[in-house]
Amino acid sequence: MRKIRFQQHLRMLQWMSLDIFLLSLSLLTAIIFTADNPYITRIREVSDILYNYQGVFLFYITFKMSIFWLFGMYRHIWRYASIFELSRIFFWCLVAMLACLAISLGLHLPTASILLIAFIFDGILIAGSRIFWRMVTIYQKQITTFFDKQQSKSPLRRVMIVGAGAAGRMIIDEMRRNPHLHSQPVVLIDDDRVKHGQVLRGISIVGGSSDIPKLALHHRIDEIIIAIPTAPIAIRKRILGICNQTNCRLRTLPGLYELIGGQVSVNQVRDVDIADLLGREPVKLDIESISGYLSNKIILITGGGGSIGSELCRQIANFSPRQLIILDIYENGAYDLEIELRRKFPTLNLDVIIGSLRDYERIDGIFQLYRPDVVFHAAAHKHVPLMEKSPREAVKNNVFGTLNVAKIAKQYGVQRFVMISTDKAVNPTNVMGATKRLCEMIIQALKEPGKTEFVAVRFGNVLGSNGSVIPLFKRQIAEGGPLTVTHPEITRFFMTIPEASQLVIQAGAIARGGEIFVLDMGDPVKIRDLAEKVIRLSGFEPDRDIQIKYTGLRPGEKLYEELMMNDEGLGKTSCEKIFIGKNGDIDRGLLFKGLDELWEIRNDDDRKTIELIQKLVPTYKPTTSQESKN
Repeated sequence: MRKIRFQQHLRMLQWMSLDIFLLSLSLLTAIIFTADNPYITRIREVSDILYNYQGVFLFYITFKMSIFWLFGMYRHIWRYASIFELSRIFFWCLVAMLACLAISLGLHLPTASILLIAFIFDGILIAGSRIFWRMVTIYQKQITTFFDKQQSKSPLRRVMIVGAGAAGRMIIDEMRRNPHLHSQPVVLIDDDRVKHGQVLRGISIVGGSSDIPKLALHHRIDEIIIAIPTAPIAIRKRILGICNQTNCRLRTLPGLYELIGGQVSVNQVRDVDIADLLGREPVKLDIESISGYLSNKIILITGGGGSIGSELCRQIANFSPRQLIILDIYENGAYDLEIELRRKFPTLNLDVIIGSLRDYERIDGIFQLYRPDVVFHAAAHKHVPLMEKSPREAVKNNVFGTLNVAKIAKQYGVQRFVMISTDKAVNPTNVMGATKRLCEMIIQALKEPGKTEFVAVRFGNVLGSNGSVIPLFKRQIAEGGPLTVTHPEITRFFMTIPEASQLVIQAGAIARGGEIFVLDMGDPVKIRDLAEKVIRLSGFEPDRDIQIKYTGLRPGEKLYEELMMNDEGLGKTSCEKIFIGKNGDIDRGLLFKGLDELWEIRNDDDRKTIELIQKLVPTYKPTTSQESKN
């Protein structure tokens, strides 16, 4: 510790000694410039000046150094000096000059012009010394880095940076400062034609985004970094699509809406993922309406350890609920989420409960103990092929699990009940979709004016959720392929997990009871196109390095998903990404009589179960294995 303190004091003393010399030099120069004979060059005349003005020298230099010390000038690390620090030097010199000028005028000393000229030289010399020191340290580090790279066995990655703005400049600087990045900026790309042919930080701006594929090939680029955080989503999506045509590794800075406080850091450069290529616009939440029904409320989330349920927990925790209760039957996911939430939200009142929605007494006990104000019902069996093989399990969990929690929620006066549904509930061709449609019908049937507001939110596939196609593709690529796609023309709607969760929360805010909300899923995406993008993002060429294999449609699988039925239509809501389906009439008596019958045969054979589901859901048209292949 003493050695460190000694080094700090020594460095401070060195800078102070240099500044005393520079202040003396600037004052001497100012005196010479204001002398009657401006051409004083002889040593004798200079020495006369020093002799005659020795009092002035001693006073003003001591006074200026005191001001520099008072403002903390010698606590700065000048090897990292920026425009901010340099501007501070001129400010300190100005304060010192004005103070000296006030004293000079008060004592009627004829030194005003000397002080004004000395101020200019003070700023130039002192700031110049810091700039010189910064340049020395930079070039010293670059020379050391150069020799380290020459001795290193690993070659440098040749990097193309898209965006010749502040973010691009920052990335170039960071690569040069940090040899451990093993990256060399080679060229810059920018769509502003005025910049073409110009140079930023020694790197040429060689073309626009449309030139990326040929320029990447010409300059032997290994990695492309997208450094345009302020660009709109549509432009980022277009540029990423062009970059994805190369075999380069793609990395990006997040969009400005993702950056805390709008601040860009090189640490935030990350690999491009499939969500970037799909280019979903950020959700604009109505914070006031959401806070109104979540803040200081007891929130229960069923299936809280799953993909959507866990993200709902993360989002809701930001709204300061009085208590957050996670209910799940899968203990591993719930445990991991609990550890994460307790770390990120140390003041959150959190309880994690393991239990099954099929167990009516267990669910009743939970509601009796906690008395939740709002319930998000995300628990469900969702895998289409598995539910085709086990339809009775789908009925027990999805239908009767939902019926249990919905009835109990109503019994205990829950204010709002939001159920997660799926586009597969529309004109279903599989058991999973049909059971989710039954859940929607239960929600609609349970609504009563002035009671619990039951709503369902319907959307398509979410990127990266457990069991979804993206994790499957990544595992298949890791194994060397092939990627399995059921049909070359199969399409699906996609959105990100955070986007879906935020819109579900927003839908809960605008709910009035009995609605089926439909989320704006954008345009459908071909699964083959998705597979090709994932392959390219992994650094391979589709059908050359990694094959795509078609396996045929599975039982219950559609070529195209739908988001609404023919008799629904869509109405607008206050949120541009949430629509409301026009509800058809639900015959409550017929529905609950059919559910009683379904309960009676829940342990019988699958054929009876499917026949009864068809009666309850007339739009359900199950497909056979043979039909799926045709």
